[in-house]
Amino acid sequence: MKNIWNKWLKNAIYLYCFIYTIVTIVNSIGYLASGIYSDPNGNWHEIDRALIVLTGVIAYEMAVRLPIVNSLIRMTVTYIPTMLLCFLYVWLSGFREPLASSAYKDIFINYTGMFFMISVVVIIFEKKKSNHKFQFRRLS
Repeated sequence: MKNIWNKWLKNAIYLYCFIYTIVTIVNSIGYLASGIYSDPNGNWHEIDRALIVLTGVIAYEMAVRLPIVNSLIRMTVTYIPTMLLCFLYVWLSGFREPLASSAYKDIFINYTGMFFMISVVVIIFEKKKSNHKFQFRRLS
């Protein structure tokens, strides 16, 4: 268990906490700037955010840890099940309260946009890392 903790679980938990905190602060600032002094959706909104951020962290961990060499295939293999998981969560939340008419479109746009941005960063980082492995410095 300690090996799992040191290899990926610790980083995933730190990443989750960091992203959740930043998203919550940005959301709160947005509400305050609009003159709304309490979250109109209450505690359910916090649980929704927590589960969507968890899905994003799972996607990130899959994207960087799946043993698939081709980045495009690895990102696709990661995106499809995690996007379906987001849709499932939106569908399940419809049993709790009526969904906005654009609920599925909103989650698709937000999740896809964030996934795309993070995927580009991961791919750039991987390319830089692989280029540095094979470069040699001249000794002159």
